[in-house]
Amino acid sequence: MSTTAAVRVFLRRLPVDPLGTLLCAVGALALICLPFLVFKANRIVPGDPVDLAQVLAPAPLAAAALVLAAAGLCAVFAAGARLRLLAGLAGIVVIALVAAAGADVLTPAGNRVVRVAPGAGFWIALIAMALLATDAVTRMRPRPVVRVLALAVTVLVVLAVLAHGTFDQLSLMREYAAHADRFASELRRHLWLALGSLTAAVLVGLPVGVLCHRVPRLRSAVLSVLNLIQTIPAIALFSMLMAPLALLAAAVPLAARLGVRGIGAAPAAVALFLYALLPVVGNTVAGLRRVSPAAVEAARGMGMTAGQVLMSVELPLALPVILTGVRVALVQNIGLVTIAALIGGGGLGSFVFQGIGQTAIDLVLLGAIPIVALAFAAALLLDALIETLRRGAAP
Repeated sequence: MSTTAAVRVFLRRLPVDPLGTLLCAVGALALICLPFLVFKANRIVPGDPVDLAQVLAPAPLAAAALVLAAAGLCAVFAAGARLRLLAGLAGIVVIALVAAAGADVLTPAGNRVVRVAPGAGFWIALIAMALLATDAVTRMRPRPVVRVLALAVTVLVVLAVLAHGTFDQLSLMREYAAHADRFASELRRHLWLALGSLTAAVLVGLPVGVLCHRVPRLRSAVLSVLNLIQTIPAIALFSMLMAPLALLAAAVPLAARLGVRGIGAAPAAVALFLYALLPVVGNTVAGLRRVSPAAVEAARGMGMTAGQVLMSVELPLALPVILTGVRVALVQNIGLVTIAALIGGGGLGSFVFQGIGQTAIDLVLLGAIPIVALAFAAALLLDALIETLRRGAAP
């Protein structure tokens, strides 16, 4: 057999991963064809694309290219999940460090006006590496506690790196530095609106769900109303609540003193509460209906009252399904709070809409990226809790 034929046979036998091949191709094309960095004279101008070869020395540029090429090979060929995870993480680190190094070179010393923003090539390549790492984690199927610990370590590492100042010259971090005090307050407002409205929805929706399970005739009417509310666009629902709450504040001084007004956090909180009811009520009904009738009859045979059966048997068995509804409501609320900024509700959405108004994309990202991160973290934590409960309930 000739050398060429042997190579062909070897390549045919190599396990090629379809998803990894797609991610590698997309990431490579983005790095080759799209700008990695964009140099802007100030925060609102479109900016000019920058070639990394113009700002980085050949040695670090070659080292970064070598690491990314190795990560691409791990993505294409079906290596072990751990190796694919390391490849994805290494690619993320290299892409971020290259962007930081380019920003350091392009930013004049002491200049607070110039902005160096990540370009399309940076974002697409970073997303490709993140998807590679996520796919590897999915294949590894780590236990819930491992996923939570990994999230905690990731958050601590990211915070430590940001505090170190490695990325201070990138435009996103410059926007954060200019709005640091306001960012903290808007983040607290965002979390307060999302978690407060969810807590109220759970306190109301859980008993309503139990009642709907006990009274089938009531179930259809309640779920139909909640489904109707869910179809109303968020900005429309916010607007519909402004007039009634303004009238309530004018008629009841105590309500005004408590912060109930036609604009601001009050209509946003009420709307988020209404949106969260459907997942909570619907999943409470679904969870209770899945409880084994034999378990309920056995509890009754032991002399338990209806309340004891509910609290000791039905709700614990239905809890994983109920928490699934809470997860949906929480992730939904974290996203919908963004729109609350349009009616003065505050939150991270205020950066998004301010950035849109000023055509400052970095300010938009300052609000959007934490929102995505919060939703992802909330989903991961609740998924881990749900899986733990299901494993504990399994025989």
